[in-house]
Amino acid sequence: MLKTIEAKGDSIDEAVQKALTELGADRDDVSVEVLQKPKSGFLGFGREPAIVRVSYETSPADTAREFLSGLLERFGTPARIDIEVDQQERAIRIELSGENMGAVIGRRGDTLDAIQYLTSIVANREEEERWRITVDTESYRKKRESALQALAQKTAQKALKYRKPVALEPMNPHERRIIHSALQDFEGVTTHSTGSEPNRRVIVTPTGTQRAPQGGRSQGGRRSGRRPQGSRPQGGKPGESTQTEE
Repeated sequence: MLKTIEAKGDSIDEAVQKALTELGADRDDVSVEVLQKPKSGFLGFGREPAIVRVSYETSPADTAREFLSGLLERFGTPARIDIEVDQQERAIRIELSGENMGAVIGRRGDTLDAIQYLTSIVANREEEERWRITVDTESYRKKRESALQALAQKTAQKALKYRKPVALEPMNPHERRIIHSALQDFEGVTTHSTGSEPNRRVIVTPTGTQRAPQGGRSQGGRRSGRRPQGSRPQGGKPGESTQTEE
């Protein structure tokens, strides 16, 4: 993405330096167009500053860094931002470090996930092909993945022990994928997701047992119901019993 800024100064060099300072760029990384040369005037009259236009090409990583820096400053949690770019995989991994990173992580990583989501939107705004952005701090995501894998194993064992489906807490799509992946080769159980965002969750079900209801409605399950006296089922005959599907 091409970024451009105009700056003024008593000289062309001064105007350029002001632009470089605002952009946080080096002179070798930009192109400079002189829009107006300085004029000294006569006895202070007719004096005009130099005006330059400085342009430089930004990468998604540059855009992500600039956005994160401003966002964290507003949060009152400035952090060091280290970025690793994988051109082949079109992946950008960002590691934040500093004080009070717990506030950046938030409850169960909710704040960190929101920061990552916003950073991805901003960094990919001008890109034809999408870059995969990951924002992490204090290795939280690796620790969370390990905790979820352990939770998946424990839940599967519980489901087998009691021979009934077990529902996990609501999770975001990435965390649900970790659960599904952790149990895909676990003998004796299957997994599926149910519900609507943000309350969608994983259900771990022993094979050979009925799946838990999806979205509050049973799938294929039936229950017997007593008809009010004198009523008839639609399409039925007197004396026939009925079953109502939920």
